[in-house]
Amino acid sequence: MNQFIEDYVSSCQQCSRKKNNHHKKFGLLKPLQIPSGPWNSLSMDFITQFPLSNNFDSILVVVDIFSKMAIFIPTYGTITALELGQIFISHVFPNMDSNGQTDRVNQILEQYLRILTCWKVSKKLQSVQQVVKEELESTIRRFKKYADRNRKISPDFQPGDKVRLASKNIKTTRPTKKLSERWLGPFGIINKIGRHAYHLKLPLQWKSVHPVFHVSLLEPGKQSSIPNCNQFPPPLVLVEEQEEWEVAQVLDSKLKRGNLWYLVEWKGFSEDPERTAWEPASNLTNSPDLVKDFHSLYPDKPGPTTSRV
Repeated sequence: MNQFIEDYVSSCQQCSRKKNNHHKKFGLLKPLQIPSGPWNSLSMDFITQFPLSNNFDSILVVVDIFSKMAIFIPTYGTITALELGQIFISHVFPNMDSNGQTDRVNQILEQYLRILTCWKVSKKLQSVQQVVKEELESTIRRFKKYADRNRKISPDFQPGDKVRLASKNIKTTRPTKKLSERWLGPFGIINKIGRHAYHLKLPLQWKSVHPVFHVSLLEPGKQSSIPNCNQFPPPLVLVEEQEEWEVAQVLDSKLKRGNLWYLVEWKGFSEDPERTAWEPASNLTNSPDLVKDFHSLYPDKPGPTTSRV
């Protein structure tokens, strides 16, 4: 009887969606590979929501994993992936264009340096880097040891297995997060991505949710072994989609930090004093005809061919 009850409760869809788990988090820590030298591997993060200063409200922090040297770059919270790449080129890995005269002077300077180079300093630097590498390895081993105390080896999920997905990172239409279901699904596994991530088969209505998840967000979806134990399918949880406003017309264009922006008027807000706004060109991908009409009327205004790539 105990085995029957345990099997029924553990495979109950209502119970598994509502209850918290009490085991250690799946997935042992997998430290990053130690770089061979400075600036071979970087980490980065944003600090946002600062008071506005010189049109900047955020800081991009870039840290060299080997030397721990950090670069702090002012930016803004609405930065795009293209702008982030441009920041890296200009602040982290600058590669300035040069002319033939500068290259010739560089050759002469290199000749001076060859004569004045102290090889002992170079050898000492190599030994210092080796010591740094050994210390990093020791630190990572200790960190992994402490981190794995609260982790456990993850199940070896296979394609076709059913798993439940933690709802903590899924923004749904439920009015209260506290009373929402803890787990969603079950969903089928399509394949394994890397060592600790899985590609799930999500409902078509979840088109805004990326289907790859870390194993720590998954739980096995146990099926009942009790004969003729049919349970109702789980209700579909509606994911909150991002609202999209419709553009009535394009009024103006400009270049901002080398990127193209458009002044647009929103449809349905004709009486609203905030009916217009400057938007990056990437936000108008669904309004190509309006953009084309604007440039036909104002061919001298900045357009896609004048923006920085």
